[in-house]
Amino acid sequence: MMLIEEIRQIKESKKDLKKFGLTIGVVLLAIAVFLLIKGSGSAIFWGAAGLLLVVLSFAMPGVLKPLNKIWMTLAIVLGWVMTRVILVILFYVALTPTALVARLFNKDFLNRKIDKSAKSYWQKREKKEFDAQSYERQF
Repeated sequence: MMLIEEIRQIKESKKDLKKFGLTIGVVLLAIAVFLLIKGSGSAIFWGAAGLLLVVLSFAMPGVLKPLNKIWMTLAIVLGWVMTRVILVILFYVALTPTALVARLFNKDFLNRKIDKSAKSYWQKREKKEFDAQSYERQF
């Protein structure tokens, strides 16, 4: 399965673990600052966790390997699920109404109707003079 292969290829070098620890640590410290401004008592826990991750990322990045593996696995699975959710929403919000309107007006975008009297279904294009610019800018 593709997800399992992607999980196996999670980068775990010291540089990647250090970057992971710093990123998550700084985000947790930012949450702690926000909670401190709001007057929440849980700010100390967020700050301690963030500070611990920042310190570990500099001192012993190898310790962060299991946490990085869990975090990145969660990110990969969440990305896989959200991709499908977004595509389903896009299909039902954009393509389904278009298809319903086309059926309502009997529009066939692909010209799928069989014409027994037609000799060919080939559609001739008008011949244009060669223009190198048209190859550079096709659209």
